[in-house]
Amino acid sequence: MVENDVRHLINRKLEHVEVTVFGDVSRKTYTMLEDVTLVHQAFPGISLEEVNTKAKFLGFDVNAPIMVTGMTGGTPELGKFNGTIASVVEELGLVMGVGSERIVIENPSSEESFRIVRRNAPTSPLVANVGMPQISRGYGLRELEKIVSVIEANALAVHLNVAQEVFQPEGETDYQEEVLGKLKDLSSQMGIPIILKETGCGLSMETVRKFSSYGFHNFDVSGQGGTSWIAVEKIRGERRGNWKSKSASLFSSWGIPTAASVIETKWADPASFVVGSGGVRNGLDIAKAIALGADIGGFALPVLEASLEGRDAVKQFLSEVEFQVKVAMLMSGSRDVSSLKKAPIVILGSLKDWMESRGITFSTYDKVRKGGY
Repeated sequence: MVENDVRHLINRKLEHVEVTVFGDVSRKTYTMLEDVTLVHQAFPGISLEEVNTKAKFLGFDVNAPIMVTGMTGGTPELGKFNGTIASVVEELGLVMGVGSERIVIENPSSEESFRIVRRNAPTSPLVANVGMPQISRGYGLRELEKIVSVIEANALAVHLNVAQEVFQPEGETDYQEEVLGKLKDLSSQMGIPIILKETGCGLSMETVRKFSSYGFHNFDVSGQGGTSWIAVEKIRGERRGNWKSKSASLFSSWGIPTAASVIETKWADPASFVVGSGGVRNGLDIAKAIALGADIGGFALPVLEASLEGRDAVKQFLSEVEFQVKVAMLMSGSRDVSSLKKAPIVILGSLKDWMESRGITFSTYDKVRKGGY
């Protein structure tokens, strides 16, 4: 990659962080988690001390079903955020992903901004990250192994961001189906799990069924309701006078809300491993996502915002989230995460309408989410 292209990629990463933190790009819609109620149990039969928040992440033990999903890296400034977050993730025994590592391939000097994650989180499950368009454009085993090795990753997320790319001035929109066959062949040689990850627009049952037919069963739904990357690119386009920015306004609420996406994913592939993310902001959101069918809950922006204030703020935020998950488990009568997946829930409003319009009956789905498929 030529020097000007590398500088442009670095500047884009910095601008993305600036816009997501300070721009009006979040909560353009809602996650539909608001339409989910965990049924209160006045006599849960357990004490708060007995509630066990330990969970599994693709075979790894973690202290709580909480994941800091991939968001940044690539410059010394962004590396500091990664290092701060990683040290707290390690202390609390959680999971962490990193932002797109395409820049590692195209600018090797950026490696340190990612390597710091494994140094600061030596025992935590870590997830590397690359975009599907890069695989379409020629990334093979050498590139993927490099991306994984930089953070000694335990899994590789391949992100899907067609909605962002189509409005990005420099976007890449190559999502032809042949790439799934290529990724399937590569995954068989990787030796670690592959997670197919959306970036704010959610996964549909049709997409999940297609992925499952190629042998992919690990998903991060990253549904609608949090950061709108279409809105991010709208702002970037307006700054540059890009003609796409006007159309981006029309599509800024495009996507599948997080709660609906969790349901659609689990409905399409009941045995799948699901990260419930997208607009998740607290421990109650995580508890609801798990009760709906996710295995673990994830978020990025609130952790990034906390990292701007320093390590103590990150630890305080994640500790509060863990406490909130534990409280939700107690008051729903859930002794452990497995019990939370089967806790009684009520679904009303727009989410109920969504399920009905998609042919998903609550009684049948209730069996699916509880593992009775």
